[in-house]
Amino acid sequence: MREKLVEAFNKGIVVAQGLIAHGRGECFDYLLGEETIEPALRAIRAAAALLLLASKPVISVNGNTAALVAPYLVELSNELNAPLEVNLFYRTQSRAEKISSLLKSCGARRVLGVNDVEPLIPGIDHPRRLVSRRGIFSADVVLVALEDGDRTKALKDMGKKVIAIDLNPLSRTALTADITIVDNVVRALPKLVEEVRRLKKEPKDSLRRIVESYDNKRVLAETILYIRDRLTNIAHKLLEL
Repeated sequence: MREKLVEAFNKGIVVAQGLIAHGRGECFDYLLGEETIEPALRAIRAAAALLLLASKPVISVNGNTAALVAPYLVELSNELNAPLEVNLFYRTQSRAEKISSLLKSCGARRVLGVNDVEPLIPGIDHPRRLVSRRGIFSADVVLVALEDGDRTKALKDMGKKVIAIDLNPLSRTALTADITIVDNVVRALPKLVEEVRRLKKEPKDSLRRIVESYDNKRVLAETILYIRDRLTNIAHKLLEL
């Protein structure tokens, strides 16, 4: 993952701040044991159901996710017939075009957020307020990964459902989103694609039940308790040595 990010940094897809953000995420992944835990699997199932129920789902893409999981973003987009939209905190036109080209090289059919953006998200003053009118602005469900809390809240204030992939269960994004998958994006995205394919066979009533029975606060609490218990067990084992 680090090599992919450094390569993408050298190509102008990832910015230096993205490398710092990845390091922060790695820390939380160590705390989780670098595996997809049961609460995350429940969140992935709920996320898949919500995406399949959505009228206008949109998948938001930044530099880090493009560098790490571009093929899976494209697979998910194609499975849902949902557009990918480039959305960047540190935005330049060149960077947006490079990310779009990368996604298209992986087979993306629709990539928004390059030449069609307007300052349409109220409440934030950085370039992430720039979105496509045909994409995030009109979406009812937005999937975001490695997101900033400002925009997650702004999307919620606009009445949208937000699905977040975030290794930090204490981040503003994690606490604000409707569904938070606390997992590494390189593990979560392939599993989300698989779950979407599997749940496509289910009737909409079943999908609604999955979403309605999901409790994001409980999932986050269970994740934090999992980390606590795992660290406690490691500490006890060290004391026994």
